[in-house]
Amino acid sequence: MISPLMLRGLWAYRGFVLGSVKREFQTKYMNAMLGALWSLLSPLAMIVVYTVIFAEVMHSRLPGSQSGYAYSIYLCAGILTWGLFAEIVARGQTMFLEQANLIKKISFPRICLPLIVVLNALVNFGIIFGLFIVFLVVSGNFPGPVFFALVPLLALQVLLAIGIGMVAGVLNVFFRDVGQFMTILLQFWFWFTPIVYPASILPEAVRSWLAWNPMATLVQGYQDILVKGQAPDWAALLPVLAAALLLCAFGLRLFRKRAGEMVDEL
Repeated sequence: MISPLMLRGLWAYRGFVLGSVKREFQTKYMNAMLGALWSLLSPLAMIVVYTVIFAEVMHSRLPGSQSGYAYSIYLCAGILTWGLFAEIVARGQTMFLEQANLIKKISFPRICLPLIVVLNALVNFGIIFGLFIVFLVVSGNFPGPVFFALVPLLALQVLLAIGIGMVAGVLNVFFRDVGQFMTILLQFWFWFTPIVYPASILPEAVRSWLAWNPMATLVQGYQDILVKGQAPDWAALLPVLAAALLLCAFGLRLFRKRAGEMVDEL
């Protein structure tokens, strides 16, 4: 995993990392009249659409739940957390290509780049999820103390996403088809994960395949906490943890082994 030398490098360049995150956030809204206010308005509009359209207009109901907002919360729990996963993976696969000029001109620990990707994604996620929490409190659907079980779940999801992103990012430098493949894969992966539909409606033969989908287990954990108000099945998450650690270890090994060749390829 990350060596003490890498950790010292990250700490020494913490100003560079935080400055990059701040600069990207500012650049995103630099020429907008409302500026950073859009970072609140856009996710707020999405939450309103999900809750008003599905709960009030379509009267959608989640099987086994009497709450009028249960399906909306179920939907948000899956879509918001999937958005974080997809953003880290998508940005991870292009991070070395996007920063090619920086990599060639400036000497800095390259491991800073995955950290910048994760922090940028967490800033965006924190804004939209913060508004979602406000909705849960106002609507009387806040799950209580079990809500804090989201922290290890979120850490596990980030670990899985950056592991996939790093592997894809290194491979994408040498084989540009990897980026196109990952874009298509994420689309299929989204629909193979019970986010907009409950897993109970799937045929038994299909449901058995969900055990091989780590995001299905993670999203189920979020939905257990936010919809049912209960802790996730931690035992079911152990294979996801093992997969995330293996992917991160493989990604770091691949990165260290190919770092010199990557500079020439870029």
